[in-house]
Amino acid sequence: MVERTVPGSAIKVVSKNSLCFFFAMTTLLFMLSWLFVLRSTRSDATSNSSLFSYFNDSYSDPVQKINVGEEVEPSFGNRAILGDNVDARATTETKITDYKIQQQKLQRHVPEEQGVKCKERDSTVLRVFMYDLPPEFHFGLLDWEPQENANSVWPDIKAISPHYPGGLNLQHSIEYWLTMDLLASELPEAEAPSKAKSVMRVRNSSEADVIFVPFFSSLCYNRFSKIGPHEKRSKNKVLQEKLVKYVTAQEEWKRSGGKDHVILAHHPNSMLDARLKLWPGAFILSDFGRYPPNIANVEKDVIAPYKHVVGSYDNDQSSFDSRPILLFFQGAIYRKDGGHVRHELYYLLKNEKDVHFSFGSAQKGGVKKATEGMRSSKFCLNIAGDTPSSNRLFDAIASHCVPVIISDEIELPYEDVLDYSQFCIFVRTRDALKKRYLVDFIRSIGAEEWTRMWNRLKEVESFYEFQFPSKEGDAVHMIWQAVKRKVPFMKLKTNRSRRFFRSLNGKELRSIPAPAKFW
Repeated sequence: MVERTVPGSAIKVVSKNSLCFFFAMTTLLFMLSWLFVLRSTRSDATSNSSLFSYFNDSYSDPVQKINVGEEVEPSFGNRAILGDNVDARATTETKITDYKIQQQKLQRHVPEEQGVKCKERDSTVLRVFMYDLPPEFHFGLLDWEPQENANSVWPDIKAISPHYPGGLNLQHSIEYWLTMDLLASELPEAEAPSKAKSVMRVRNSSEADVIFVPFFSSLCYNRFSKIGPHEKRSKNKVLQEKLVKYVTAQEEWKRSGGKDHVILAHHPNSMLDARLKLWPGAFILSDFGRYPPNIANVEKDVIAPYKHVVGSYDNDQSSFDSRPILLFFQGAIYRKDGGHVRHELYYLLKNEKDVHFSFGSAQKGGVKKATEGMRSSKFCLNIAGDTPSSNRLFDAIASHCVPVIISDEIELPYEDVLDYSQFCIFVRTRDALKKRYLVDFIRSIGAEEWTRMWNRLKEVESFYEFQFPSKEGDAVHMIWQAVKRKVPFMKLKTNRSRRFFRSLNGKELRSIPAPAKFW
């Protein structure tokens, strides 16, 4: 039988052979074209070097990468190859010049074409606008009066510095030192060479970080809280009312709601009436003992030290063994509020031979006795009284007597930057009231640990020294720095309060002053 050829099979064979041939030719042509492209690209590499250089330098400082006039060796890190010719040098110099101009613009933070100029300022200096309150609110309380025909409400501190009363009044004299420091900030450097460069008084409130209210509230309470024979209200209350009326009427208060205002109320009983209306401001306080948390709190307010009453212990050469008293306390034993701890501790410790626990006051040589006792003691008790804090802590620091703090609600100055556990002992109240707990705990602290804390006390004691003119690292300088650390929070609160300002005020918006400028 003769085989028959199927037309479909022949077509399949032809078709398969054609596809193989076509694929082989296509692959060959592709390889040839690729080799041609690579050769042409290599020949143009040198001519394109400036382009590579531009992209590489756009992400880094060309001044650091290129030394003008020097040959740059090729490397794997930098594919740009610069020819040693005049054009290459000119191109590089032009790029460096353009880069520096751009950097200068960025550092100014203001585009040159906007026509806005911004003066350079020291970011470490707090800029303060101080209200020119009448003298009755500040130095007038020290019996100072401006001279006749004098335009200023402030004393000329170059000629005279009004004296602040001594005794226990000095404990809360922070208002005096801060105000004097602001006045001194305007003096030429030659007239106050040792002054700390921490604060600057500005005359334009829009340039200020904070607004300072110079009311000597603690002195006003100490001197004028009692009603006189021909008075219906005390001078202290009258001045607080005047202060609230004056401050809340100022444009500076209106535009921030008072959130950038610094208000002095260091004595626990000062500003009892005004604080209820000026609470948005930042208070400078000794503690929060008599304040509800919605009026004063650690977020917005500043805790400042008392001015110690005992003298500073200069050239202290004492040692653990040269201080015979283990634990020292002298003061009022029976107190209100949290002061019940004092008399309970008195009964627990009164029979300990090396513990001094007695009643004492500032009168009849009390300060001298306290000074001698603290300098002869290893540890000094700081127990809560009418309020969580007392001046006794800062007397102990000045005496280099390691403080033992028994006050659960105490707030301490500069604690956001200072670790008190390095030079203080903290004991919870509930533990201190256990029989023999406190005295046994203190006895367990040996000479080496005590010496370490004693040395640290000498290092930090300057942070609690008030002086005029102020110096770097003293109490005045430290308080201003603490205020400065609150400025971002003030700005945050002010900006948040303006969220719905436009929608709430509507057409009245145009009549509202421009907001303060924050830096």
